Amino acid sequence: MKKRVVILGATGTVGQRFVQLLANHPFFEIVALAASETSVGKKYAEAAHWHLPCEIPNRVRDMRIVGIDSNFDCDYIFSALPSDVAGPIETRLVERGYILFSNAASHRMDQDVPLLVPEVNLQHIKLVERQKTSGKLITNPNCSTIGLVMALKPIMDLFGIEFVSVVTMQAVSGAGYPGVPSLDILDNVIPYIKNEEEKMCTEPKKILGRLTEDGVKLATFDVVAQCNRVPVQDGHMISAYVETSEKVDLDELIRAIDNFKPLKDYKLPTAPDNPVVYLPDKDAPQPRLHRDLGGGMTVSVGRLVKVSERALRFVALVHNTIRGAAGCAVLNAEIYEVLYGRDV
Repeated sequence: MKKRVVILGATGTVGQRFVQLLANHPFFEIVALAASETSVGKKYAEAAHWHLPCEIPNRVRDMRIVGIDSNFDCDYIFSALPSDVAGPIETRLVERGYILFSNAASHRMDQDVPLLVPEVNLQHIKLVERQKTSGKLITNPNCSTIGLVMALKPIMDLFGIEFVSVVTMQAVSGAGYPGVPSLDILDNVIPYIKNEEEKMCTEPKKILGRLTEDGVKLATFDVVAQCNRVPVQDGHMISAYVETSEKVDLDELIRAIDNFKPLKDYKLPTAPDNPVVYLPDKDAPQPRLHRDLGGGMTVSVGRLVKVSERALRFVALVHNTIRGAAGCAVLNAEIYEVLYGRDV
């Protein structure tokens, strides 16, 4: 039997991706869609300003929107709520016994909450065993952070990391709908995205940290970030410079990227065959050409250059609303279902 799932914030940009990814999922069945009070009671097709390049799935078109703090009859909840409202609502739902997978930033850095990218820090899922509530909460990181840590993981495993400097070029879909006004972003680049730089400087250190008896011991390297909004619809570009602990061997790193398949034995529906790919062309990756690799779940790495014996640089690309948001949360739910079901 499929597990019954609810989507909070179902009408928004990330909520629509949840609907798309879960509508025909082999593990999960959507039983309710929740959104703000202005949408409650409306049919989903009426409430959602649908903007994905596909039709609204038939099975949810006529579902009536319910409130985000309702009593749900479900196994799992997916939260696409904005961070400014997600925190207390998610806390109440978890205290009431729900198992919740959140895309919001509200609880990402909580000591007993996994900040999970399964290919990178699967062992951190054990933090749910320390949560005292009757429900459980698992979060996924910021959209650009996910692309960064997936690219950094093979580097860290091979050479260690001492310092990271990163500049992002982030797509307008990351701002949600209606997002950035057209007169602000057309023919322009905006060198500021609220709270993004803080997230990119802190979240990677938790994700790439070590799980101990006292929780996650943060990684010791520093991250410096500058985040920019650019006139691209989907796909966040990341330009990174990394100083390493050991001498860099690019051929060894490329082989490690090619062989980076840590979830292959779990056979998860949303997991791509290659979660990270190296693209050798000098002008790759590009959002329009490469954001949909692996169904939008693959992170592309290119422009890999050895700067010195212990430093390198690269460019990475992540589809921000799929791998960088809803897709990662769905993957987190899949691995949770395989490892735990509801038994924690």
